[in-house]
Amino acid sequence: MSITSEFLRHPVLTGAIAPSSPRLAEEMTAGLGLERASCVAELGPGTGVFTEAVLTLLGPEARFTAVEINPRFATALSERFPRVEVVTGSAEHLATGTGFDVVVSGLPWTAMPGGRQQRILDAVIAALASNGRFTTFAYAHAAWTPPARRFAALLRSRFAVVERTKVVWGNLPPAFVYRAALPVAVGRTRRGQPAAAPA
Repeated sequence: MSITSEFLRHPVLTGAIAPSSPRLAEEMTAGLGLERASCVAELGPGTGVFTEAVLTLLGPEARFTAVEINPRFATALSERFPRVEVVTGSAEHLATGTGFDVVVSGLPWTAMPGGRQQRILDAVIAALASNGRFTTFAYAHAAWTPPARRFAALLRSRFAVVERTKVVWGNLPPAFVYRAALPVAVGRTRRGQPAAAPA
């Protein structure tokens, strides 16, 4: 089973036409403190490229939950990574109040309507610890499309710190990574004032 064949079978459930590269996986998992994390989640693991990179860094006692909407991928992930708790379902239902130290996302944000982008990010905020970190990626060629710009604005409205890496050219298509830290309570800034509405 490949990500390309699943895209052709279920394009709505599978946002990518090719698996992410090891180089992008390395960029996605760098600088997150995974070595010290006790509770980690992955959204949209697909074929497990990022999953494998996370496990390489994660301590032996850490809890790792993966949420995958495609049941075929979920079954394959459970068999390949018995240590990972694989949940079949939407990322919108990420367990709130869990206190995840890190959430890693391989979700296709630009393929989503604005409401779904917002609901998933709000679920991430609700599930992260107060000092939690979130990482995701976007394809470089789509960076200036309205869905990509909307997602970037949503991300910056929900985290006190957001950084964007250089383009990882060794990926198909080329992509860059967002790293976000210090989640802000939805609708409020850290000083208790109303947050600006996302563009």
